[in-house]
Amino acid sequence: MSWLSNIPPGIKNIFKREDDGNDTLWTKCSGCGEMIFQRDLDATHQVCPACNHHLPIGPAERFGLVFDNGEYTLLDIPEPVQDPLKFRDEKKYTDRLRENRKKTGQNDAMQVAVGTIDGADVVVAIENFSFMGGSMGLALGEAMLKAAEEAIARKAPLIVFTASGGARMQEGILSLMQMPRTTVAVQMVKEARLPYIVGLTHPTTGGVTASFAMLGDVNLAEPGALIGFAGPRVIEQTIREKLPEGFQRAEFLVDKGMVDLVVARKDLKETLSKLIRVLIKERRRAAPAAGPVTIEPPKPEPSEPVKLDKAAE
Repeated sequence: MSWLSNIPPGIKNIFKREDDGNDTLWTKCSGCGEMIFQRDLDATHQVCPACNHHLPIGPAERFGLVFDNGEYTLLDIPEPVQDPLKFRDEKKYTDRLRENRKKTGQNDAMQVAVGTIDGADVVVAIENFSFMGGSMGLALGEAMLKAAEEAIARKAPLIVFTASGGARMQEGILSLMQMPRTTVAVQMVKEARLPYIVGLTHPTTGGVTASFAMLGDVNLAEPGALIGFAGPRVIEQTIREKLPEGFQRAEFLVDKGMVDLVVARKDLKETLSKLIRVLIKERRRAAPAAGPVTIEPPKPEPSEPVKLDKAAE
């Protein structure tokens, strides 16, 4: 037994991770292995100062990062039927939901908020990977529909940040049905001629990638984020070939045209502000001019005289 694990009662163990690690003084970077003072990580929004590795952040911190002055209003999401399949594996699905709600302080894997970015009204939806791996179930489908409806009502852009392992197996086919449902929500926003921007964070996989995550007018990604449908290990085992270096990472997907831009966390708000201004301007320029439309009847073409042959005369 290590002496670090044999701490007498009453003495705080600064190396022990508790829940999300907020009670520790030091955090080990999962990119380079460097031990980083937690205060330094907080100052860089959980970006390693040594290797620029982007550690995960929760919805509250990301909302504060993108909204003006960190001010926003969370929207109430309609609550769907709980445990519609009465699912149970090692424990009941209802027990898992209860545990994750206590751990994250959220009702489910997605939160939706309204606020402003450089003065422009926006609706932002964020998945929380800490809530059952950001898995997509009925509640997430409700959240996406609510976000789309709110964006349309406010005539505001919709911005979605993804972080998911895919569909939620405890909801079976009902979870898979959220793929077309969220796609319809995105289409509603686009038909209203409003910008839809996606921020792909680590990891974004499964049914989320196969639906609303890749439908953005602009798809942004954080550095090093894993983005794909099946994971690289599964693909290697299926095709029995060695995958190229950096396969399914954000930088690799930019080269392949699946992602438009890799954006560091410190530049996120500025990039979103520029995109919103450009996209709104383009939508307004492309919108049809208002006013009555006059339809003129077609003008008759001049008729030529009919010539009769001699036999008809």
